[in-house]
Amino acid sequence: MAHWLQLMAESLPSLLWAGLIFTIPLTLLSFVFGLALGLATAIGRLFGPMPLSAIARFYVWVIRGTPLLVQLFVIFYGLPSLGILLDAFPAALIGFTLNIGAYSSEIIRAVISSVPKGQWEAAYSIGMSWRQAMSRTILPQAARVAVPPLSNTFISLVKDTSLAAAITVPELFQAAQRIVATTYEPLILYIEAALIYLVLSSVLSQLQVRLERRFARYGGMLEANA
Repeated sequence: MAHWLQLMAESLPSLLWAGLIFTIPLTLLSFVFGLALGLATAIGRLFGPMPLSAIARFYVWVIRGTPLLVQLFVIFYGLPSLGILLDAFPAALIGFTLNIGAYSSEIIRAVISSVPKGQWEAAYSIGMSWRQAMSRTILPQAARVAVPPLSNTFISLVKDTSLAAAITVPELFQAAQRIVATTYEPLILYIEAALIYLVLSSVLSQLQVRLERRFARYGGMLEANA
């Protein structure tokens, strides 16, 4: 067996284990929490009082205007100066959640705004409250439009989790770095890590296509019923 192939085979279990224990949980938790934060931020900007809307705008402006790596460094290395000590994984989770929350809020805000005002009027005409109209009429329609951009955000997040290695989270990329430190074979190990990320992204891309098709059929059924 070729040396490079043997090295990749020997390091593969460690890389996959790091991905399973850290990369995937970090991705899923960050996306779920970030999506909830993004929904709250979007609703606050669209329907909240002026102070709340201003806070939401400021939050989105700061997060979108600064690099994710800098945000992670501020949380993990900067907050201890204020007496706030966080372990690496929670710090990364907070950083990714804030980042996803800001970007997803713009997507959600756009798709909610794209729903025709007639849908609101129709919901109110049959006696729905604002909350009922939002949950039963507006959000289901907005979700169908939001699937592609939010799916792309999720796929990008899988790759962005490699930045957590900079704050010592032992995820997939840092596992590769540790193996490189003992084998002195950076090209082989980094290519292997890249291939694993590529496989994950490809699988998620296929799932995205299926999800979009399902929502398209659902949307067609709604239009037919209407």
